[in-house]
Amino acid sequence: MPLEAGLLSILACPACRAPLGDRTAEETPELVCTGDDCGLAYPVRDGIPVLLVDEARRPD
Repeated sequence: MPLEAGLLSILACPACRAPLGDRTAEETPELVCTGDDCGLAYPVRDGIPVLLVDEARRPD
């Protein structure tokens, strides 16, 4: 289930403050940092973004 556009527009990566890309419609829902050097992927559990660096997945 995709996040509301208003919510997504105010969320930012906790590590580098770059905007987050929405991948919540995929099999494994997550928000992905759009920063050039960061790229962390934050999980979305039960429709709630978990914006903790310790919970983020490193880019492949």
